[in-house]
Amino acid sequence: MENIVLFSAVKANAGLDFVTPLKAVLDSHWYVLGNEVKLFEEEFAQYVGVNHCISVANGSDALELALKGLGVDKGDRVVAVANAGFYGSTAIHAVGAEPLYVDVDPVSLTICPKALAAVIESKPAAVIVTHLYGQLANVEEVVRIASAAGVPVLEDCAQSHGARRNAKQAGSFGTIACFSFYPTKNLGALGDGGAVVTNDDTVATRMRQLRQYGWTQKYQVSIPGGRNSRLDEMQAAILRVKLPHLDVWNEQRRAIAKRYSEAFATLDMQLPCSTGEDYVGHLYVVRVKARAEFAAALKEKMVSTDVHYPIADHKQPAYAVEQVGSLEVTERACETVISLPCFPGLTDEEVDRVIEAVTAYFSKEK
Repeated sequence: MENIVLFSAVKANAGLDFVTPLKAVLDSHWYVLGNEVKLFEEEFAQYVGVNHCISVANGSDALELALKGLGVDKGDRVVAVANAGFYGSTAIHAVGAEPLYVDVDPVSLTICPKALAAVIESKPAAVIVTHLYGQLANVEEVVRIASAAGVPVLEDCAQSHGARRNAKQAGSFGTIACFSFYPTKNLGALGDGGAVVTNDDTVATRMRQLRQYGWTQKYQVSIPGGRNSRLDEMQAAILRVKLPHLDVWNEQRRAIAKRYSEAFATLDMQLPCSTGEDYVGHLYVVRVKARAEFAAALKEKMVSTDVHYPIADHKQPAYAVEQVGSLEVTERACETVISLPCFPGLTDEEVDRVIEAVTAYFSKEK
């Protein structure tokens, strides 16, 4: 019996023609910041519903450069959550700022607006709102709270390509937003890639300078903190092929999630809070009491699982963090979350096997 893996970029890519666009790039002899990048940036900005897309080398660079684009500097404080894999925290530390962690909502596991409201008057330099596991956060309320205090909002959309609410897309709510195109993302390249999107013309200009050494013009470094961080033509060409399929793939993910949630509704586990348009099924994450035992039982049935993410950011050994306020929900989530297979190309039979394995575990528990 074949193991049902957690991720599969291969099945989603089946049937797509990558050879033609890659050959066109090779024939052009232009591999960096050429026409494919220009066209992808235009197409992705239009898809998200913003004025500007600035592509970069990867999602981590996108977060770091976006903070710099907002003017976040050494010693500044940036609000973030602590249950999202340390990616936002890495960027905060990289610019010399300090994370100010707030707790997450117990239902969505995204930033809790009430927790944000409790710290916003301290005037942090920015708020990072992470749309975790493909679930759009309560970003409208976050933006309202932050804007009233004059604080910019950075959306981390690395797991939420295409998530929508009231006809607005993830990435179009805040001051600036970041995407990753790592191969396992809902929109993934064949290697690393990332992007920053914004409606702010000034921020967009600054971002284009920061991704290329801080240049105003070639060899003239006009702003500090610049990097060599550029999406290459090959990856842009791949992403242009895949972008028109993103909404269909997201719907396939949601369909799998809906089957799971219907099958697991009466089991002793906490399920994702939505399977609607505000959720794109990047991960199907449940919460269980005995996670190790649950994972072992599914492994026996040849069903892969993973934990996203087991260590809260404020408990990572590399950084000493003086935490203000309770992160009780965050810490409990890190102890109980576990991810089940959910990706385009997962067959009905494979979904049935996952459902059978999960229900069998809870039947034995009784």
